[in-house]
Amino acid sequence: QVQLVESGGESVQAGGSLRLSCVASGRTFSILRMGWFRQAPGKEREFVAAITWTGGITAYANSVKGRFTISRDNAKNTVYLQMNRLNPEDTAVYYCAADSATGWTTGSWGQGTQVTVSS
Repeated sequence: QVQLVESGGESVQAGGSLRLSCVASGRTFSILRMGWFRQAPGKEREFVAAITWTGGITAYANSVKGRFTISRDNAKNTVYLQMNRLNPEDTAVYYCAADSATGWTTGSWGQGTQVTVSS
């Protein structure tokens, strides 16, 4: 089992930046990729970005491409989400997830961190 703890969420004004962090512990050797998802009030949880644990191959949702950057530090078992040019539509609870070859749904999830962007 992999345990995940997110941090870095806070309230910012539109146009601002935030960096989210997610620290993994436990069976980290089993992780194939890590990702960020978000859920806004009244909406379904949606994919934001992902990165492979080895190789660092990244993928992004179209809505954040060019504004958000996902990265990882394997030595620290940490994945980051740098979010720039934030807008109110980015307001959501952001979740970190780890896929150990069983897919996101059955993977490990963090408790979430709130990001609020005001106009």
